[in-house]
Amino acid sequence: MRDIPLLVVALTVSAYWLRVGAMARRIRRHLHHDVGLVPERPGERRMWLLFVPMVALWCILPWVGLTHSGGPFALPGFATAGVYVVLRWAAALAAVAGFLLTLHCWRRMGDDWRMDISDDHTALITDGPFRRIRHPIYAFSILIMISTAVVLPTPSMIALAALHLSLMNIKARNEEAHLARMHGDAWRRYVEQTGRFLPRLGGRRS
Repeated sequence: MRDIPLLVVALTVSAYWLRVGAMARRIRRHLHHDVGLVPERPGERRMWLLFVPMVALWCILPWVGLTHSGGPFALPGFATAGVYVVLRWAAALAAVAGFLLTLHCWRRMGDDWRMDISDDHTALITDGPFRRIRHPIYAFSILIMISTAVVLPTPSMIALAALHLSLMNIKARNEEAHLARMHGDAWRRYVEQTGRFLPRLGGRRS
């Protein structure tokens, strides 16, 4: 019998990136630009050299785990016994929730959605899911990735999760620097009221 939590995660991750591809194709067709599939800025192009293979492995490894009963890419034995089974189910459900919440974010962004930083894309969205978190899409992506690593706790998947977290932090900070230049005081007021990946708590800065 298939491992259900891993199957749920594999389907969720595949659906996530298929949706990204569909949005990119739709916006490119309607607005006649590549929505950041090839980043404009050299720094982001270098980051894409890590990001693209990371996404590919993120999609592939859960399916590999489903089809291998042994070896470094297979589900470790400890993951199928004891309390860890409950943790894996919770993580699988968290991945689904993260995907559904991301769909809400994408709907709010509409044609403003883009994958890279561009001077032609300067909208500052501060309502809906962006009201208390500056990067909810990245936050939910991190949630889905961590959930994947919990469900499939192999060394390769854990390393991939660490890389993903680093890239999301770098990308978020790059975008924030760009938006600060473009929106000035409006951006600074927004930062004072929000957190980067989690809602702002009290007077702490993220």
